[in-house]
Order: sequence, then structure tokens, then C-alpha cells
Amino acid sequence: MTIRTIRTMAAGLVLLPLLAAGCTGQTAPRTQPGAATGGPAMCAAPRPGTDIPPETPTTIDVVEQAYRCVLANYYSGPRLDNRALLTAGFAAFTQQLNRGGRDLPEATPPALSGDREADWAAFETVYRRVTDRLPDDAALQEELAAATLRAMVAALGDDHAHWTKGVRRPPDYYDGDQYGLGLRASVGAQVAGNPGIALPPLFVTAVLGGAAKAAGVRPGDIIESINGSAPFIDGTVTPAAVGALYPRYPEADPVRLDLLREKTGRRWSVTLKPGLYQPDPATTPVVTTGLPREGIGYVRLAGFAPDSADRVLRAISRLRAGRTLTGLVLDLRGNGGGNPEEVNRLLGAFAHGKVTAYQCTVDGACEAMRTDDSVALLNLPLAVLTDRGCASACEHFSAAVKDLRLGRLVGTRTAGAVSGPAQPYLLGDNTILGFPSRHHLAPGREVIDRIGVAPDHHVPLTPKDAAAGRDPALDRALALLSE
Repeated sequence: MTIRTIRTMAAGLVLLPLLAAGCTGQTAPRTQPGAATGGPAMCAAPRPGTDIPPETPTTIDVVEQAYRCVLANYYSGPRLDNRALLTAGFAAFTQQLNRGGRDLPEATPPALSGDREADWAAFETVYRRVTDRLPDDAALQEELAAATLRAMVAALGDDHAHWTKGVRRPPDYYDGDQYGLGLRASVGAQVAGNPGIALPPLFVTAVLGGAAKAAGVRPGDIIESINGSAPFIDGTVTPAAVGALYPRYPEADPVRLDLLREKTGRRWSVTLKPGLYQPDPATTPVVTTGLPREGIGYVRLAGFAPDSADRVLRAISRLRAGRTLTGLVLDLRGNGGGNPEEVNRLLGAFAHGKVTAYQCTVDGACEAMRTDDSVALLNLPLAVLTDRGCASACEHFSAAVKDLRLGRLVGTRTAGAVSGPAQPYLLGDNTILGFPSRHHLAPGREVIDRIGVAPDHHVPLTPKDAAAGRDPALDRALALLSE
């Protein structure tokens, strides 16, 4: 397997939550309480550009390291009730025992007082007492520790907090092969952290390649069930079902979809096996350009990768060669985020001397992020296309455009997945724990995490639009720029 393949697999799926969080410019972790008391080593930021060693088994010592790492470095760590982490972890521990038919009477949680050191000691004592009674099965022990750690991270309720396995390099952004089913849907991966963002029906918005293309899936096809589960029940999304559309590397199970093609009334089923695929360059390059109407340029940006702002600016320069542009459509639909500094650089092409966002501590101390005023102003009327797939750094950009009145947003509300730039930490088993040390506020100091940025013009895509290749949001943006 080539280094390129490893890196792109990590970029395509495994690291997406961290990429969307903008894992760049890592800060040094604060001192961890109890780190010098004989416990596990402190967590530390992985060194950029250096391969991460192969994973070792996840153990209770790694769980302890993650517990201390969160309390020392997470945004609300100084005020966080450690009991919430331990209770969630113990609940997952017992559930995993029960799944394997190995529940024990000793698997009863200890009393917790809120003393972080004493509570961990009590938790670990019970955990080890139970696991010592189990068979000498390394896989079972690792499953229990992994379930416990995963639940503790989930207890933070933060869309930029993740525990990630299978990482070979520190988080970054790469082009190239992707891993998955080869499709995009009207409900994105962010639904797991914020199910309120989704509306029925669930339908395919783009076929990128891979298994979906080979099976003849088309844009506009309605997904009626996923592995036998309805994606919506009484109008409310089923996150576990929809999450299967976005499998993570390494090898995930095949996904069975029951589909409806409204135009013909055809109903059928396909089973798609996740795998590596080379995306169709017509649908997935980082930057796509065009002239959908005379005098109006179109640029689609798939992610805020390093150098993406300059790629956009070069693309606009090429569109201007030999003609006069009177407006620009910037398409950020499906843009999962990336590097916040790229956001500030691109915003510098539309305004100077402006605050683009605030990064704030739990105590309310905020640091302003600002436009990159070294970028020449474009002086072009701007329309930005957004949807529920626009997350994290994409929402940073969208909120700045709206609050600073740099242009008009057209489409649907963004994902509401922008808690703050996540920092990656390397744990003792060579997995990555990531979470923000500061939380994001828009230029008007409003919270957009879990809420999203509302468009100025609400223009949703329907299954019929997708099937017919129509783009009503782009049509509205062109009309606005032509006024």
C-alpha cells in the first residue's frame, strides 16, 4: 500500500471530523492534573509530517490518559464535572459486557464525589476488578476499553470532539483517493451530532464514483431504508441509519439501500461495499470554475485545504482574463471545513480590517480572528451557496459573509457543526484524541454551533431537482447578481 493511499484514506473519512475542525497550529497542552502521580504519560500533540507508529491495544491506562487529557485541555475542562465522563464510560462498559453475554455482579459503578483523582481511582478499581474476572481474551479487553473511551468522549456533546483510530499521519488535508460508498446524500455525516438539522426525504445529491456509480445509483434517488432501518421515523432522522452512508476506514461492512426513483416509480435494492475510489474529477476537485452567465464567475470550493484560498483567487483571475466580471458565485455546498487561516485569507479578498470570528475560553476571554489584509480586494458582488453539508470552517466563512454584509447567502442553513478548532492529541496506543480548547463565536458574537447560519434566500434542493440536474440555488444566485 502506498503512502499516498494511506494518506488519502485518512483524509477521505477517518480524519474528516478533525479536518473540519481545522487541526492546524496546535497549541501546547496545559499541565495535566495527576500526570506526575505515576499514571500514564501526558497526551501531546503529534508532530506534523511524522508517521504515527502502529497502534497498540487500547487499555484502561489509555482510558485514564484520555480522561486526564480532556480535563486538562478541553474547552470547559476547568469547569467540567468529571462524573459525567466516568458515568458515561461505565455505562458503555456494562453495555459492552452485556452484548458479549458476560455481565457480572461486580460491574456496579462506584460512588463518585466530584474529586477528580479519587473518582478515577474508584472507577479504575471497579473496572479492573471486573476485567480480572473475564477470560484472558485480548480482543475482549480491548473492546471494553475502547467502548469506555468512546463513550467518555461522546459525553462531551461536542461535534469537534472525536477519538480516531487508523491514523498514520497527523491531521492534514490531502487530495486524491477517497473511501466510502461513492455518494453524497441530502443528509450529511454531521447529523450524528445534531439530528435536528435533517428533513425528509433522504435522497442522493451526487454520485462521486466507487460502488454507487457501479450500481447505477443516480442523483435524485430516494433512500427509503438503510440496512433495513428507515432514515426518518415520524419526521425525525435516525442518526445510526444515516451514519452508515459515511463509513470510516478501515474496512466497514457493506451497506444495503432500498431506493425509489420517483420519475419512473421503480423500487429496488443495492448493496454497496465501502472501498477506495478515485472521485469523478467533474464532481469532486477542490476548486471548480465556470461562467454560468455572461459576466458572472462561478467557483466551487470543496474544502478549506492548505493553499485553497490562493487556488480560488487564481481561478478568479483566470475567469477575469479577457473579460469583465460583474459578480461572483462561491459554491460552498458540501464543504466540510478545514483550515481557519484559509478562511481568513479568502475573506481578505472581500474586506479588510474586519473580525471574522472569535475563539473564546470557558471564562469568556475571546481572541479575534481577522481578515488577511495582504490579499488584494476583488471588489466583486458576491453570492455564496450553502447547505447542511457546509460545516466548521465553511460556517466560519458563511457567518462572516452574512454578519459583515460581504454578500448574500443562498441555499439552506449550514450544518451547525462549528464548536471550535480541534487540537489533536496522541494517546499511548497511538490513536488520536481531538477536541477544541476554545469555542467559536461569529463576528456578531453569536453562537452558530448546533444552530447553523441561515441563508438570506432559502432555496432547498428537491429530489426532482437533483434527478433532473436542476440547481435552483444557483439560479437564484445568478438572478440576484444580475439585478
